[in-house]
Amino acid sequence: MSLTYHDLMQVDLGKLGSAVSDWKKAVDNLKQLESDARDGLQKKSDRARWEGVNAGVTRQFVSKTAKEIADLHVEANGIHKVLDDAHRELEALQKGVRTLTAEAKDKGYTVRDNGDGTVSVDAHVMPGADPKDDKNLEERQRYADSITGKIAHANDIDISTKMALSRTHGNDPYNAGHAKYDSLNDAQVERALELAEKRETMTDRELAELNRLLRHNGREEDGEFATEFFQGLGGPRQTLEFYGAMSNDGTGEGATKTRLAGVQDLQKYMGHALANATDPYTPQSIKGDRQHLPSWWGAEFRKLGTQEIEWERGMMNRPYGYQVLGGLLRYGNYDPAFLTPIAEHVTQLHQDDPRRFLANKPAGSDDGYGFNPSGKLGTGNEPLNSVLEALGHSPEAAEQFFTQPPTAYNEDGTIKSGEKTDFKSYLDLFTDKDFEWTIDTNAHNVLADEEGTKKALNFGPDALGHALEAATTGRPYDSDIADPSIKHTEAQAKLVHDIVEKFSAHPDLLTHNLNGDLEEEKTGPLYALRDSLGHISADYMGDFQRSMYLEGPESKVFPVNGAAANLDSGNAMKFLGLVGQDPNAYSAITAAQQAYTTNVVHNFLDTEGKGLTAEDSARVGDLVAPGAAIAGVMSNARADAIYDYHTASNKEYNEAVADNAKWVNRIVGLGTSAIPAPFSVVGEPVNWLAEDVTESVVKSVEKDTTDEAEHDAGKEYSDGRTAAMESSQAAVTSYFAHHREIDADTRDAIIRAVRTKAGLSHSDGAQWNSSGDGT
Repeated sequence: MSLTYHDLMQVDLGKLGSAVSDWKKAVDNLKQLESDARDGLQKKSDRARWEGVNAGVTRQFVSKTAKEIADLHVEANGIHKVLDDAHRELEALQKGVRTLTAEAKDKGYTVRDNGDGTVSVDAHVMPGADPKDDKNLEERQRYADSITGKIAHANDIDISTKMALSRTHGNDPYNAGHAKYDSLNDAQVERALELAEKRETMTDRELAELNRLLRHNGREEDGEFATEFFQGLGGPRQTLEFYGAMSNDGTGEGATKTRLAGVQDLQKYMGHALANATDPYTPQSIKGDRQHLPSWWGAEFRKLGTQEIEWERGMMNRPYGYQVLGGLLRYGNYDPAFLTPIAEHVTQLHQDDPRRFLANKPAGSDDGYGFNPSGKLGTGNEPLNSVLEALGHSPEAAEQFFTQPPTAYNEDGTIKSGEKTDFKSYLDLFTDKDFEWTIDTNAHNVLADEEGTKKALNFGPDALGHALEAATTGRPYDSDIADPSIKHTEAQAKLVHDIVEKFSAHPDLLTHNLNGDLEEEKTGPLYALRDSLGHISADYMGDFQRSMYLEGPESKVFPVNGAAANLDSGNAMKFLGLVGQDPNAYSAITAAQQAYTTNVVHNFLDTEGKGLTAEDSARVGDLVAPGAAIAGVMSNARADAIYDYHTASNKEYNEAVADNAKWVNRIVGLGTSAIPAPFSVVGEPVNWLAEDVTESVVKSVEKDTTDEAEHDAGKEYSDGRTAAMESSQAAVTSYFAHHREIDADTRDAIIRAVRTKAGLSHSDGAQWNSSGDGT
């Protein structure tokens, strides 16, 4: 029976602490007794001149007694270490659950024990209210998931402790010292390796147990469990053989849904554990040293990357090492010293022969087969997609990959001494018109399925977008964490500058012409990464706003987050027009733009305070101009996508805004210090300002629309212009609502100036983008 919420909340861990102290005393006493027996009784026995029965019996008895005392010391020490670790970890988990419970209670929520190791977090619902209108559902679910996760971890510790104590004792009252453990971690690694040794013969229950061990221990900061687990597997080749066998077992034609789910979890937890184990900068462990795999593991993985891996003698389909490794690399934040050389090697192998790895994929199998059981962006046969996804989760490695000069590699993964690549940067390589993306799928007759082929060809560009997001923003592309300490570096800002220059000069790379009516426009090979480019634009909103009206690089009115990207005005507008044709990118940019504009306005009003007069209204109007111009570009881009390229609908644009409300929190939070250091989960609005802006964003996106008749009549921007005026007005009225000290005449003058300036600037933006058609 598993632990419940009530168990963890109510258990008195003080008794376990007392047991730890008692066992510590027992260990110390047995250590002294062992020393006495070894240095006293044993030595005297060895020196004695036994004769007759004593020579054969007494000496043997003394020797056996001394050994048993030593074994008792080993057993007692193992029990103490296991109990001490369990007590320490359970205390931390109990404290965490109690803290989360208190936080939830302070917000008016109730934590309900479901009795099966999970909890539900309920809110008080007024009679007659519609439960679907619950605005706090996401936040309550986060509390429930966090508490449930800690309960599951506590249950895993409980099970591991019982097993370790049983093995240490051996259930033999006349013989001690069966197993030696220096920590609970040692026992958990031992059990994980026992399960891994069974490989495909693991039952679903055993696979779930292995996944729990990896999940709860594989990402521990000191890296001890992860390192010892991979070392226990035997090495890089054995790691690939184990994962290859398991992923194949779980994605084959005869695999059940339970088995598939199990290997999907294994892929995730092994990936995170491998990232942890290969990180040379893990904190010092309890044992007093840094736990990580030696650097030669990375070199060996590169060597195995182009070799066929066989986990059963005589296998028909033998994958290359990189195909198997790629499945693991898709999860985890990897250190640059490990990942960047692998990513460079794979990319150069792909450049040399794009079909190298796909040549040996299993033909005619179902699309579920592969070394990427998650099924996200391909089946895993194309390692290029895998390493780009890995970079998308590894910001430091991604930044290094895209901003430092490429290193040339031989086929075996060793460096080509003294040689250079035939391209200057990986951004240049991936945006070369001749770069070939492959179809990473095993689906039947994929080439006969035009839609399936298009979708599969987008896997690589999509993953490229994720890698660029991580490289430019300093966080994993799918992270929901807002960390105010992350500032754009010079290298990141330069990369954004290069990205804007690259795509504004080559718009054909991003164009998506669905209906073919525009004969001169062909669909670009990289249009699938526009959503990621939109996210990058949102993260660099200060830089884009500066570029609209040529604001100087030292501007304090329009601040940037770290180093400045110094964007060219014309290229920035053309870039936004291209990217804004994607609904997801449009909503990210719109949300960030309004949040940033609101921050700028509020910071100005806070600084000027009660000294404001009606004469200052023009100055406030100038503050909303760049954001309104960007809104105009977005209006034009939206109309292009809907009515010219037919690649999206108003419904898709309106629905996408819900997914990008996080940008409001990020921008408002960073601008007002509302997000406490070191970080916060991006979810519910961080304060009243974020809530006001979020509401304004939704309204403006819904209003920034038009029908086909209006578009044909050239009136496609009228509603968008109104939306820009209203959102800009909201930036000041939200301030006035919380600061009544400013007189009415001044408020009215500022609101009027803001509306006027926003309307003019929106028209500017729409005109700029429209006049640069071809986007």
